[in-house]
Amino acid sequence: MPITVTRLTEPDIPGVITCIQTAFAQDPYNNWVFDAATFSPTRNAVSLTLRCKWGMQHALFFVAKDPSSSTPDQVLGVACWLAPRDPSAPQTWSEWAGDWWLWFSQVRMNLWYGRGGLNVRRYWIWKAAQAQAQAELWDDGKGYYFCNIVTVLPEAQGKGIGKVLFKHVTDLADEEGRKCYLESSRAEPNMAIYERMGFELRREMVCDDEGEAITLYCMMREPKAVGS
Repeated sequence: MPITVTRLTEPDIPGVITCIQTAFAQDPYNNWVFDAATFSPTRNAVSLTLRCKWGMQHALFFVAKDPSSSTPDQVLGVACWLAPRDPSAPQTWSEWAGDWWLWFSQVRMNLWYGRGGLNVRRYWIWKAAQAQAQAELWDDGKGYYFCNIVTVLPEAQGKGIGKVLFKHVTDLADEEGRKCYLESSRAEPNMAIYERMGFELRREMVCDDEGEAITLYCMMREPKAVGS
């Protein structure tokens, strides 16, 4: 399977949404933060579309495809990385404008579609836990390549697509001497897969809503010598 990895373009967005919604249907975090009874795939698709459009300008957003298949334009895998930045540096005008565009777009979405099953209290429990974990772990002034999302269609898993998506950025991190970071919602089998790509568990992040809790696994990858 000759996989190609390219930057996300607008025509890819429907395929990205299908890939994410399909792959995350049984994800522990997804099932914790969304109420299955009131979950709205339509509202979720709008939310993901906004994230994709923001990510095309402000993130490293990649899609994986198999050009030799009968469906060469099908998105088989997705990865969105946030680029490293100096936490002490002021936000650029572009970053400021992008963040405000996303915020206003999400407000408008919520007014039109509602929350779509999102448990807002749990969302903020997660955000607080994430902020605490990153404050404890992120101590490198060079910043981190943060793997915000990576996923592969279930029928395409086990074929090395995830590895190719990771390598696209970890090679860059190695060239720049920067660390990579991710937060996995599953201990098994995800952690073993990430460990084979050089990541190590640094911290468990517990998100607890009055006894209903999930654990996320904060993993770090040290830069490797180029050519090793």
